[in-house]
Amino acid sequence: MEMQLIAWIAAGLVFTSFFMKTIVPLRAVAIVSNVVFIGYGLIGLRYGIFDKVLPILVLHTALLPLNIQRLREVKRTIREVQAVSRAHASLDFLVPYMTHETIRKGEWLFRKGDGADRLYLLRQGHIKLVELGKVVPPGAVFGEVGVFSESEARTSSAYCEEDCELFSLTGDKAVELFYQDPRFGFYIVRALARYVAEGAEGYVAMEPGR
Repeated sequence: MEMQLIAWIAAGLVFTSFFMKTIVPLRAVAIVSNVVFIGYGLIGLRYGIFDKVLPILVLHTALLPLNIQRLREVKRTIREVQAVSRAHASLDFLVPYMTHETIRKGEWLFRKGDGADRLYLLRQGHIKLVELGKVVPPGAVFGEVGVFSESEARTSSAYCEEDCELFSLTGDKAVELFYQDPRFGFYIVRALARYVAEGAEGYVAMEPGR
């Protein structure tokens, strides 16, 4: 009876994880389910069925440190983005979907006419939008206009004036989030409205808190 109860609790936790829409709570629930399944496997020792539950014990013993590590990575990335500016707190939900990139001084992030396959959040450094004669400062999001334009092409080149750290979000994921998450959709609408008002793609993209 004891093992059956624990098994149902563990199964319920796994079932609950499928309803999680964001990474942090999903990982947290996964960690708890790993712990419960490990307990389930160890209790098998008492009932003399350890050999039958050994695969479950091995699986969740291996998954537990992996889930803990992934949760730490996501939280660390969130703290890094928050460190850029308080303004970025409104876009923390994007962090689990973003990829960290480092671009060296003198390199081109993209050139005019290239396909716009992602948007960027600049964490450190400065990037010049050459044709526009503007510089993207740390803490700015840029490149979203190209992603959501009909041509899906860059209208300006981006040149790294110094070593830069960025977080990038793929165009496909950005479009998906636009339809799924009202927060991101509202941000993009505001950014595109500002673009139309100022009449230039890079306009040094709007900082999230503005």
